[in-house]
Amino acid sequence: MTTANELAGKVALITGAAKNIGRATALELAAGGAAVAVNTRSSREDAEKVAQEIRAAGGQAEACIADIASAAQVKSMIDGIIERFGRIDMLVLNASVRTEKPFLELTYEEWRVPLTITLDGAFHLAQACLPHMIKAGGGSIVTLGGMMSLAGAKKRIHGSVAKHGLIGMTRGLAREFGEHGIRANCIAPGQMNTARAAGRTVRPSEDLIPLGRRGEPEEIATAVRFLCGPGASFLNGQTIQVNGGQMMF
Repeated sequence: MTTANELAGKVALITGAAKNIGRATALELAAGGAAVAVNTRSSREDAEKVAQEIRAAGGQAEACIADIASAAQVKSMIDGIIERFGRIDMLVLNASVRTEKPFLELTYEEWRVPLTITLDGAFHLAQACLPHMIKAGGGSIVTLGGMMSLAGAKKRIHGSVAKHGLIGMTRGLAREFGEHGIRANCIAPGQMNTARAAGRTVRPSEDLIPLGRRGEPEEIATAVRFLCGPGASFLNGQTIQVNGGQMMF
């Protein structure tokens, strides 16, 4: 059960938090009482808008500009968060890139882009945040995968591989750091109403969603909040499908 202020006194870092699911998650965790570090690579204005929205509602938030593919920039960001808030309890790995191209036309450089952002970024952030979670006596890592990580997707094989790798990393972290009270879980969103989806024609696959609609970013955000909170204290190493029933396990 999610209750008001169940995250009070905790600090969350959310990557890719300026828009869409990341923004909704920042607002949701702040509503739970957490102080929030709103990360984006370059959209300082958008990140600051999210932080200001949280502060206007009485919460604590800071915009944090860093390219998570850079170990040096990640270290600098984490040092700043610790200086500002004194701790890190929750890490939400949401940043990603979505590109489409037939596999046989992919260059190696294009193949590496989602791997670098999704997997290298997760590596740098987990290594930087885990010591602080251990020091705090526990924490929660939530990764954002996707249906394509399990089902595959035409023209997005590179993205599918990156997201599937994230599931493996999540399970490994869950096993290695569970003894420290640190839980790691993955949420795999289905088709969502986001800025990326705006203006697209309805795809036939939407007819396969039993609920008959795309999901909203806020519906992913509430799932993240649950995984970060005390109600999910025995959930560890799981991949949770939030897709309206399009894929069932």
